[in-house]
Amino acid sequence: MSKSSEPADAEAASSSSKDEIIRGLNEDLAREYKAIIQYVVFSSTLKGAEYQDIAEQLKVHASQELAHALEVAKQIDYLGADPTVKGKDAEYSQDSRTMLEIDLRAEQETIKNYRERIRQAERAGEFALSEALRDIIAQEQDHEIDLKDALGLR
Repeated sequence: MSKSSEPADAEAASSSSKDEIIRGLNEDLAREYKAIIQYVVFSSTLKGAEYQDIAEQLKVHASQELAHALEVAKQIDYLGADPTVKGKDAEYSQDSRTMLEIDLRAEQETIKNYRERIRQAERAGEFALSEALRDIIAQEQDHEIDLKDALGLR
């Protein structure tokens, strides 16, 4: 292999990892849209005195998820791509406990995916992205704790 082909190979690898990160971030953004919808609806439709505190927390979660979506969209744009306009399909239940279980599963999936995105960003040398995602994941973990508390799982 000649030395002149090495930069092209490195650039191709870098472009490939960047594309992978962008695809992942757009999936993350679609999950944030879903979370916003679910938190807005669930905070308004939870029934029962035992769920009033968490209903108020879900309103806060909704605004935090919007901030996450804005940050992820900004990062996608920075990487030179278009942020998705499609969200994942929101889930719904008329049962209050099931609503919270739906949100808990979604938060756990989101945390798992952001951890992977942080690893991808670090490997690609996108350290500002990994730091932005660390801030987001800290709030997502707080959401998970709130939901576990409301469900009596902690």
